[in-house]
Amino acid sequence: MKGAKMKRDLGRRDFLGVAGAAMVGGTAVAADRSAGSGEATVVKILGISCSPRKGKTTATAVREALDAAKKVDSRIETELIDLGGYEIAGWSGGATPAGGVERRDDFDSLLPKLRDGGVGGWIIGSPVYFRNMSALCKAFLERCAVLRSPRLLLADKAVGVLAVGAFRNGGQELVIDQIQNALLCHEMMVVGGKPKAHQGATLWNFAKDDIGKDELGMDTARKLGVRVAEAALRLAR
Repeated sequence: MKGAKMKRDLGRRDFLGVAGAAMVGGTAVAADRSAGSGEATVVKILGISCSPRKGKTTATAVREALDAAKKVDSRIETELIDLGGYEIAGWSGGATPAGGVERRDDFDSLLPKLRDGGVGGWIIGSPVYFRNMSALCKAFLERCAVLRSPRLLLADKAVGVLAVGAFRNGGQELVIDQIQNALLCHEMMVVGGKPKAHQGATLWNFAKDDIGKDELGMDTARKLGVRVAEAALRLAR
């Protein structure tokens, strides 16, 4: 009798243990399903075209990368900021301008978007001018110094870079490197693209501003967009 009672007690404990495990497992599965059901936070990716020529090849390439990024996951939202036509002066290094009046320009209108905590990544592009980034791109990056104080607002956000040149090997990778180096000062997470766009997207404007004809280059832009989106989602967790 005593042995039979012990067996019944052990059987009951085993059942409760299995049932408890099933409940925990069910809760975990439900949580996983909830996380993948679209209830997660939206992750925004900004595309920034730093060409003085509004709506031209650099903007088109950045938009192509953004379109590819958006297809990665329903949580991804994108926005293109085309700096063509913007007046942005370089960083003054904290010096007081002549007359003691602080100069204000078009950069100030960008600050709300750049400071948006919902932004999880950037895709930034520049044309190649004399194997360097554009003056507009340099000025924009310098003015982003305000995003480092009182805290690093861009830290741990993904960033990918693209460049458009007049030749296939016209300095695109040099420009990508220059921009990446600047953004490392913000502790951004620099990523390249999928193979074969490991450093970033490199495009060749050989068809009189019809950048879509550079099929190889446009493919690198799409691969960059996908990689930035994937990294932004992982970092957002």
